[in-house]
Amino acid sequence: MLKAAALALLIAFALPAVCFSQSDPKLVEAAKKEGEIVWYTSMTYDQSQVLMQAFQTKYGIRPVLIRLGGGAVMNRVLTETRAGMFAYDVVGGRGEMISIFKERGIITPYLSPETKMIDPDLFDKQGWFYAHYVIPWALGYNTQHIKKDDVPKTYEALANPKWKGGKLSMDTEGYMVLQGLMAAWGREKAVDYMKKLAALGPVMSRGNTERVTLAGAGQYDLILAYAHTLEREKFKGAPIEWIPLEPAVTEIDPQMIGSKAPHPNAARLFMDYILSKEGQTLLVDFQRIPVRKDVEPKPARLFRGYQRVVERPDDYKYFTENVKLYEDIFKTR
Repeated sequence: MLKAAALALLIAFALPAVCFSQSDPKLVEAAKKEGEIVWYTSMTYDQSQVLMQAFQTKYGIRPVLIRLGGGAVMNRVLTETRAGMFAYDVVGGRGEMISIFKERGIITPYLSPETKMIDPDLFDKQGWFYAHYVIPWALGYNTQHIKKDDVPKTYEALANPKWKGGKLSMDTEGYMVLQGLMAAWGREKAVDYMKKLAALGPVMSRGNTERVTLAGAGQYDLILAYAHTLEREKFKGAPIEWIPLEPAVTEIDPQMIGSKAPHPNAARLFMDYILSKEGQTLLVDFQRIPVRKDVEPKPARLFRGYQRVVERPDDYKYFTENVKLYEDIFKTR
């Protein structure tokens, strides 16, 4: 709490000195009349709170923050809307929300002017959703166990039998890797590849942070994990380095506007803000990876210089099936 408050105070003093684009004055005026913005999000509380405090400092609009896990956000929205309640203005958290919310008519499109600085694979061209930040997968390796020249540089090289015997760590819930490669390669090739990885006998465990820490401690030679988690462990001094395998499967944190938002103008202004250079710059301080072309992540290579495949809402039609398939391939259930 103290850390978040201190950062918010810093933002309040620092932002006026920075030159950022200005929002439509009519939208700002209408949003200020509404006086409040309600955001349902899965972004960590300390970060989402600071972001909303910065928005309040800029526009004087009172923020109401509801922070839950991704699944809990979705369940809350579905439960409330079934009961006829539409309490949120902006909601976001997980990719599977998009199609479900769209089909049920509980989100509405909005074309933000900020999209001119965002690549088209990171938002819906009609404005149904926008990626707030991205989460690319990468291949990490322990630099004390593997020399840089010996690191597998491609997916196929990673499937080499030389990496058998528990040398590779994979996530028991890494379904998005399978789903992303299906989008890039087609179902047959992606499934065949995953079976090759399974034949290596990788160590399967849940989560990213703990697995990356263990890789840094020498428990694994190689690890498929989130790029920013690997970079964070490297920054802390662990013998960890990483490379993107192309195409790098990239998850998004999608944000959407409620179709019956209590404060529709504040919702649009808030969406513009979190996509603006000002809002996206805050993500860098959170060690998140921004989506704007003119805001560099730290380091820039977290989202620059490689081919990617970004999760798509339509892929979630097969998500339940893909989860079962992944679990069957790696025998995690």
